[in-house]
Amino acid sequence: MRPAIEVRQATRAYRVGETEVVALRGVSLTLHRGEHLAVVGPSGSGKSTLLQLLGGLDRPTAGSVLVDGRDTATLPQAELARIRNRVIGFVFQGFHLQPRASALDNVALPLVYRGVRRAERHRRAAEMLARVGLADRARHLPGQLSGGEQQRVAVARALVTEPAVLLADEPTGNLDSATGARLLDLLADLNAEHRVALAVVTHDHEVAARARRQIVMRDGRIVSDSSTGSDSDRHSDSGGGGGDSDSTVSDTSRHATAGPDRSGQGRRA
Repeated sequence: MRPAIEVRQATRAYRVGETEVVALRGVSLTLHRGEHLAVVGPSGSGKSTLLQLLGGLDRPTAGSVLVDGRDTATLPQAELARIRNRVIGFVFQGFHLQPRASALDNVALPLVYRGVRRAERHRRAAEMLARVGLADRARHLPGQLSGGEQQRVAVARALVTEPAVLLADEPTGNLDSATGARLLDLLADLNAEHRVALAVVTHDHEVAARARRQIVMRDGRIVSDSSTGSDSDRHSDSGGGGGDSDSTVSDTSRHATAGPDRSGQGRRA
């Protein structure tokens, strides 16, 4: 079966003034449907940069990233945006909900960009809100919801397009431990029931321990790739060291929908 995402010797470098900063060096990995992967490592190890490449929010300087069998480096921006909208769901630490839109409209937003009719997208959004336990909060604005409820809205938004891959960057970072645990239970259930490939970037080793496969990053490369449980071992090739600064992409429209890619912007992540 074709992998959901395949990274082949990917390098990502940025220009910061007169300095070249190498965020990733020769990273390779394969992510299959149904996998539950955690990416861990210290700040500056390249975790968020890798997540952006996996999600098509950025493109490698060298090497390739194949999403659903298509090389992101060769795709026009419009086609890359279409693939992001149809194949990948994003869940980020900051929720990134539209503050003046209801929970229902926030969840339906990716379907707007897909051209789904209003009645159908509201039906699907309502079903997904019910799936995450928020059927009775559909008409509430984000400011009327707790942090855990907002994160569940973000999860529903990520899943309403029925993606093959769900990418989560520190999804429990703004939540208390009990709420975070419930969110992780929900993600694990969705991974198991719908065979969505789940990749979670985290500093929290308790969060990482829930995954059946863990990748450890340091200095822009993968230094360990281990699998437990039902996932088979899939070891990744990696090159020499480098350095970067982790950061979280914060543009709401680019997380919730198929916005333009971030290649060539010289940012570090």
